[in-house]
Amino acid sequence: MIILGLTGSIGMGKTTAAAEFRRLGVPVFDSDATVHALLAEGGDGVVPVSKQFTGVLKDGAIDRAALGDKVFGDPEALQDLEGILHPLVREAQARFLRDRALQQASLVVYDIPLLYETGAEARCDAVAIVSAPKFIQTQRVLARPGMDRDKLNAILARQTPDEEKRRRADFIIMTGLGRAYALHQIKEIVKVLEHFKGQIWPPGSPGGGQIYA
Repeated sequence: MIILGLTGSIGMGKTTAAAEFRRLGVPVFDSDATVHALLAEGGDGVVPVSKQFTGVLKDGAIDRAALGDKVFGDPEALQDLEGILHPLVREAQARFLRDRALQQASLVVYDIPLLYETGAEARCDAVAIVSAPKFIQTQRVLARPGMDRDKLNAILARQTPDEEKRRRADFIIMTGLGRAYALHQIKEIVKVLEHFKGQIWPPGSPGGGQIYA
């Protein structure tokens, strides 16, 4: 089973690309959705996060806005939060892989916004980055509710520069030339990966087992 990491800076079109992989029948692990579930009522992240950050628990779930106020602009607090959530996300990834292996999937996608920033590329056989010209990225992000240039710059400061991501990636999906072109690129990636064998899964294969490290 091939594990393809999918990443890209904010506003580059990663969510749309992930949806296209799903449309082609490729299982996608959504890291953002996993974090949302961890912080929702009954989620495994609720108790440890509420103990670490006072005033963020509301109606049995973590108030994401309140949590954001706690960690935004505070690298130490953000590191504390990541120290809680990242291991839980890794556990969810392992369950995802086991389930997909039982279903005999030949290719899966890890949708991880901070893939390079967290070292998650070591748990992937290959990486695809979603990219677009900077002016398109800026237009997309500033059109979002509650977003301004200061917030955008703060987010970009935490992310590996797009140029660096493109240099390190195995595949580049350009989203600034229309959806049809992006879909064509994704189809080609799926076709290319059909000819390769994964080295990460199952655990114990050459290069395998990192998801448990």
